[in-house]
Amino acid sequence: MGFNCGIIGLPNVGKSTIFNAMTAAGAEASNYPFCTINPNIGMVPLRDERMYKLAELAKPERVVPTAVEFVDIAGIVKGASKGEGLGNQFLGNIRSVDTIAHVVRCFEDPQVVHVDGKVDPAGDIEVIETELILSDLEAIDKRMDKAAKMAKQGDKLMAEALPVYNALKSAFEAGKPARSILTKETAELVKDLNLLTAKPIIYVANVGENDLNGESAPAKAVKAIAEKEGAGFVIICGKIESEIAELSEEERAEFLSGLGLKESGLDRLAAAAYSLLGLITYFTVGKKEVRAWTVERDSKAPKAAGVIHSDFERGFIRAEVMAYEDFVKCGSEAACKDKGLLRVEGKDYIVKDGDIMHFRFNV
Repeated sequence: MGFNCGIIGLPNVGKSTIFNAMTAAGAEASNYPFCTINPNIGMVPLRDERMYKLAELAKPERVVPTAVEFVDIAGIVKGASKGEGLGNQFLGNIRSVDTIAHVVRCFEDPQVVHVDGKVDPAGDIEVIETELILSDLEAIDKRMDKAAKMAKQGDKLMAEALPVYNALKSAFEAGKPARSILTKETAELVKDLNLLTAKPIIYVANVGENDLNGESAPAKAVKAIAEKEGAGFVIICGKIESEIAELSEEERAEFLSGLGLKESGLDRLAAAAYSLLGLITYFTVGKKEVRAWTVERDSKAPKAAGVIHSDFERGFIRAEVMAYEDFVKCGSEAACKDKGLLRVEGKDYIVKDGDIMHFRFNV
């Protein structure tokens, strides 16, 4: 199980530059609005230091990380919900992603034209949020009449969902996103609408090379908005990420160290997305490969097995489990067995982040 992250923002805020740096996919990045017409898509391996440590010990033939699909969606402008710019085409592209990375321009550069003529993070965020809310309001309006009729005819599901539709309509009309009022239970009732403002959001402050720690007023403004909303927040310098993308592993580590950074922007963005979506990683370790797998937090062992193959879940018998820390300390699976640190778990076992697992199944 991987997941995808839609990169959105106003035109010319650095979305495609960041996307290029992350994926090396060569998405066009030009200094004019709407240079991204169709969404660019790139698969990015997730860097997890635990996986490389396991590879050092197991010495497999290959190492396979889990991956994030990044979707670079064209710049949204004021009026997009009514068809301005390239309008609803872009809003439709956002509906298919798991989480949203909203890139906000926090750098000054006279060579890169800002669509509104000035760097104003709070104003930029408001423009995007408003368009997403208006699009969701339209979706709710279309659904409500049908839902009311079906509820009167005895449809229990629609009768249960109708109060949620009404609450959402009121929230949208007050300029509030769906995520501000939905609970886990009510979100399920409106899941089929795929509301844009119900998606988890990460604000990405795209800063200049002299502001890598986000100390500038624009970056702090984005951080304050993220904290107020309970959203994710990541600082990225698109120019620096572009340079990192050209480096080897050794050069990359040295370059980051020289900047006083432990992780690249991609690493921080992936970690933020994982946290927001409630995802964890487990590993399989063998001579052929060390592989990372992504599952939802609190998943039981059979569901985790199903990430590898549906047959594993269908015919699940048991899971053999070692904690990452135990494996590293002992140095091998055999040593874990000798010390009684390899456990046999059944169908009710809740998978923990970093577990090393082998599944027994019969189909």
